[in-house]
Amino acid sequence: MGDPQPLRHVLAGHRLLLTPEEAAEVLRIGRTTVYALMKSGELRPVHIGRSCRISQAEVERYVRRLQAQPFLPHPSPDAA
Repeated sequence: MGDPQPLRHVLAGHRLLLTPEEAAEVLRIGRTTVYALMKSGELRPVHIGRSCRISQAEVERYVRRLQAQPFLPHPSPDAA
């Protein structure tokens, strides 16, 4: 899953800028999660007047960053 081509293919037919709801749909996460990612700075929105949008490039950057992070398994509840 190191190649972002599938994501690029999904976004190719869409607009240059996505609403938070559209970004959530593309990322397959909840709208509230997208807003939390924007608030934390993990997703950088573009503001046009009072509208908030997320660029395709920003969505791709976010996914690439997630892919670059090492996998840290959650501790087993039995390990305690």
